[in-house]
Amino acid sequence: MVTPENLSGDTGGRTEPLRFDQDASATAVDMDTAIVLLGAGVTAITHPLLYVKLLIQIGHEPLTPTVGVTMFGRKVFYLPGFFSYAQHIVRVDGKMGLFRGLSPRIMSSAISTMVRSKVKEAIPAEQAEHVSNRDDLKTSLRKVMKETSHEMVIQCLSRIATHPFHVISVRCMAQFVGREDKYRGLFGCITRIFNDEGVGGFFVGVVPHVLGEVIFLWCCNLLAHFINTYAVDDNVSTFSQAPAVRSYTKFVMGIAVSVLTYPFMLVADLMAVNNCGLVAGLPPNSPIFKSWLHCWALLSHEGHLFRGSSFFYRRVPVTGMALTEE
Repeated sequence: MVTPENLSGDTGGRTEPLRFDQDASATAVDMDTAIVLLGAGVTAITHPLLYVKLLIQIGHEPLTPTVGVTMFGRKVFYLPGFFSYAQHIVRVDGKMGLFRGLSPRIMSSAISTMVRSKVKEAIPAEQAEHVSNRDDLKTSLRKVMKETSHEMVIQCLSRIATHPFHVISVRCMAQFVGREDKYRGLFGCITRIFNDEGVGGFFVGVVPHVLGEVIFLWCCNLLAHFINTYAVDDNVSTFSQAPAVRSYTKFVMGIAVSVLTYPFMLVADLMAVNNCGLVAGLPPNSPIFKSWLHCWALLSHEGHLFRGSSFFYRRVPVTGMALTEE
């Protein structure tokens, strides 16, 4: 017989899993919120560094080089480093000028976190991995490729979703060169780009950006796997701290590979400014590139594929005649 007590008891028994699911969902939301806030904080702190880097990438050098001497006694011209460049921006725009273009970057960081979370829910890593891990320390190459493919899908979708905000941020910062006010406010920038260039304007430079991140991901993971598997041997006394060494391998490989893939990021940033109506993206400050491949070829020919990769030790590419005259 069904009584009110039995009914309430059955209902109570069914609500416990529901309550557990709700708690788990709330925990996941709180975690995502914390990650978004943390990402926003890190983005704000590091923004002046990336701002200076972008201005160097697009070739804006407002400060006069200084003559210096190398350790071999050879005279060279040195361009100002990050702190001198940042001080120049403060003199022109004030301290808040160091945060030009910050809001679209924060929006990009938040969207990236949400996209990653949703993609991981839709395509869990457990479903992408079907190979048993026989050795917790030395995973199989097939397993690494499965995991990297899963990471690649997440990274590509995240980059495509956030690239429009990257374009907006780059153009806002590039306005410093010509002292323009064309791109102002997030919604104003969206309207401006859509009216001038259509939907395609939001994705200029997305191809080299995605390619660079995919190459970085595969090289970093595969190199770390091969080093951990074949170079770090548990049986050798030298590697008594093998687990600790393996934990840092991927980090070190990431730094090394990021140097090699830097030209992709440079080309992506230059294409975001290219021929958009700003002084920074037009002659004589910058040639008009037909495509990102044309941009790459021209930078390679001029020896500028790594322009902006250094902040504190920058030398001007000058000829011996220029040095003699100086």
